[in-house]
Amino acid sequence: MFFDWAAQPFFTVVTTFIFGPYFVARMTDDPVSAQTAWSNAATISGVIIALLAPILGSIADESGARKPWIAVFAVVKIICLALLWTAAPGSSVAFVMLLIILASVAAEFSIVFNDSMMPRLVSQQDVGRVSNIAWGLGYMGGMIVLIFVVLFLAGSPTTGKTLIGMDPLFGLDPSSGEDARITGPISAVWYFLFILPMFLFTPDAAKGKSLGSAVGSGLREIRATLRELRHRSNILRFLIARMIYQDGVNGLLVLGGVFAAAMFGWSTMEIGIYGIILNVVAIFGCLIAGRVDRAMGSKVVVLVALSLLIIATFGIISTGVDFTLFGLVSLPVISTEGLFATPAEKAYILYGLLIGVSFGPVQASSRSYLARSVELHEAGRYFGIYSLSGRATSFLATLSFSVVTAWSGSARAGMATLLIFLVTGLVMLWRTSYPASDR
Repeated sequence: MFFDWAAQPFFTVVTTFIFGPYFVARMTDDPVSAQTAWSNAATISGVIIALLAPILGSIADESGARKPWIAVFAVVKIICLALLWTAAPGSSVAFVMLLIILASVAAEFSIVFNDSMMPRLVSQQDVGRVSNIAWGLGYMGGMIVLIFVVLFLAGSPTTGKTLIGMDPLFGLDPSSGEDARITGPISAVWYFLFILPMFLFTPDAAKGKSLGSAVGSGLREIRATLRELRHRSNILRFLIARMIYQDGVNGLLVLGGVFAAAMFGWSTMEIGIYGIILNVVAIFGCLIAGRVDRAMGSKVVVLVALSLLIIATFGIISTGVDFTLFGLVSLPVISTEGLFATPAEKAYILYGLLIGVSFGPVQASSRSYLARSVELHEAGRYFGIYSLSGRATSFLATLSFSVVTAWSGSARAGMATLLIFLVTGLVMLWRTSYPASDR
């Protein structure tokens, strides 16, 4: 569980709520091009993960031990996060994109090895509860870092003061983006400290084949697994459904924060508070989902969560600076003073609450869905393919956003493409058996 606690701040404060919006709204002078660049970074990392994650999962099954792999990718992730401090306004967009790509790839590969340990450590009865609690702990860890940034580091662009009226700690200068850039080093230190309990106390599988032998065996194993999937139609259907709806979820997580920052001109403080609200809701969503998962199964949790995400995405794309529901509800701008001052911003937050309560359970219960559907000896390779199913076409969601946004000049039109992935995935999952085992 502490692995999720350690890993989540990267996704919370770097890719979603603080650094990502800073990259779009403040690091460059062109928010539309910056949104496209951010989306392209997610696309490139998605392609790399899609190609290599299944292979690494099969190698993990053959080599036995997972921790050495996690350690290697932790080093890459920590170095890249620390270097985000150099992302000052006007600095190289390409270099920052490279850091984000490498950190994202390392983070996802670490998750493959961590998740593949779970079926061996947790009974099938408890795997859904443990998965959701771990995801909730992750959101709590991310929220703690986010609160620290908002209260003590993120200064107002007008006053230079933090939310509690003090100067930013460490002499950070908000005008040069230091309040956002510091989230990289903070996430690196957090990850290093809190991944240690997993290394020290979680039992790992016994060491198997040598690296060279494991690579050869792993490549043969992944080919055999892909052929085997043709005869395991239920797991194949689940993986395809998950591939499609996870694309929409990934797109919503990567782009939701930067979309709000560009539309409303939110500062680091405002986007941080928005993130705190979503993470508080997410913690309770995961705790509730853990109980529902154990009582009613993972499939029910995922279907409900997807339905709420569809409603939320529709609400977000229907909202502008002075309206929601595509203008059916007018929300006149009376004042822009204070946090979330306009009615449209408040409406956006309401839609965000639906995202907050759903995006944890849809991922945690998808993880437990697969854990209940495979045998222990095949967990690594199937969780590698599971990571593939979450990333194989993830570039399509972000690429669709990039292409439609560039073509139309409207980020709202780009965000609308995410509905295609969420709705299609829900329909496919509805027709998939639970558990998805064919044996």
